Amino acid sequence: MPVSADTGATEDAARGRPARPGGSVLHCERGSQAGFRPYRQNVPPVTFLLASIPSPHTGVFHIFGRPIHLYGLMLLLAIVAAIWLTWVRWKRLGGDPDLVLRVAVWGVAAGIVGARAYHDITSWSEVPNHWWGPFAVWQGGLGVWGGIFLGCVVGAWIVHRAGASVSLFADAVAPGLLLAQGIGRWGNYFNQELYGKPTSLPWGLKIDFEHRVPKYLGNTTFHPTFLYEFIYDLVGVGILLWVGSRFRIRPPGLFALYVSYYTFGRFFEELLRVDPSGHFLGLRTNAWVSIVLFVLSTGFFIWWQFIRDEGAKGSVGRRREAPPKGPAMAVPKGRVR
Repeated sequence: MPVSADTGATEDAARGRPARPGGSVLHCERGSQAGFRPYRQNVPPVTFLLASIPSPHTGVFHIFGRPIHLYGLMLLLAIVAAIWLTWVRWKRLGGDPDLVLRVAVWGVAAGIVGARAYHDITSWSEVPNHWWGPFAVWQGGLGVWGGIFLGCVVGAWIVHRAGASVSLFADAVAPGLLLAQGIGRWGNYFNQELYGKPTSLPWGLKIDFEHRVPKYLGNTTFHPTFLYEFIYDLVGVGILLWVGSRFRIRPPGLFALYVSYYTFGRFFEELLRVDPSGHFLGLRTNAWVSIVLFVLSTGFFIWWQFIRDEGAKGSVGRRREAPPKGPAMAVPKGRVR
């Protein structure tokens, strides 16, 4: 007769019905050599299988015999996403959507030049030893700092020439820039580059032997920093959109928040990355850049939003000048009826 600490389970057994699943774990059943075996003893335990994120063995596929580099494709997708989001935000502010396209044409071109130049200057040892090496953007190697800086400078010049507010446009483009940076990180995934330190976590990124840095040739899985930044940037886009719609931010305060948010996360990402980089006082070059930009952008936002008395005014385009007023006619007060 089954032994149980649950009287309900005993009644079920007496009536020929199977034991209820909600009964006590002290249920015993016949069947072992000793006469009883613990309930569910032979049920295999649920185990968590450790896994890893596989890396593509190549970052190129072919269409009609022509090679398509996935790194460049991710950059294109990132640019389209940034233009779309900025278009929507600028149009809601009453601006001319065509201005977004004009800024994109010049800003994107300048951004690519600035990003590659920053990479060539700060990571010159990674530049291919060919005449086309400094321009080989299809092999990776774009410094986000140089791209954002030069792209924003040229974009601001286009906005200024159009007679629109540079500060207001900067706030409109901030979430789009962060979205583009997150999407663009998938290009690093396809190139198997800019990963983090070795890890045994279930979401470790498998890196092929030929793409590992010399210090970690014996390791196979690494922190997927591209994925960390992608998730971090998407969260940041949501925060910027929420802050911009919930609070009255003086332009370009939202852009300052974007820089502050990104550099905060980028600092910790730099602590994980193992790709070649210059160091100063034990920190990577980009970690110091993140610290400086975080302090400047955060300080500017606090001063601009909470300390500065005069509100920042901006417009979305040229304003029509009021017609000149002529001299007012003098009328004696005594003759006014």
